[in-house]
Amino acid sequence: MNIPENLKYSNDHEWLRIEGDEAYVGITDFAQHELGDIVFVDVDTEGETLDKDETFGSIEAVKTVSDLMMPVCGEILEFNSDLESNAASINTDPYGAGWIIKIKISELSELEGLMDSNAYSSFIGL
Repeated sequence: MNIPENLKYSNDHEWLRIEGDEAYVGITDFAQHELGDIVFVDVDTEGETLDKDETFGSIEAVKTVSDLMMPVCGEILEFNSDLESNAASINTDPYGAGWIIKIKISELSELEGLMDSNAYSSFIGL
């Protein structure tokens, strides 16, 4: 199970790669493994500002659909449009080409509530 040390993690199995007051957000290797083959990602909240734990989209696998939750409050700056034609990149490269959204973080203090790689490893039972 790949859990990069340079990222932050939420209880909803999202990761954040923080770059100043912006961050890339995706789902973890654990989450994509649990979901199975991902076939579609729907994000219709681009340009909106959402609160922590609000739904920003959904992810569809062969057997299920799951909501995608904001790990911190912020404005959704960009959706990874490559996922429209290649949602499976979330399965093959969840921390790279499989990023889902880019956000502008509204409350940097909320980052303190996220887990580091060691805490996330414990959270998922590794």
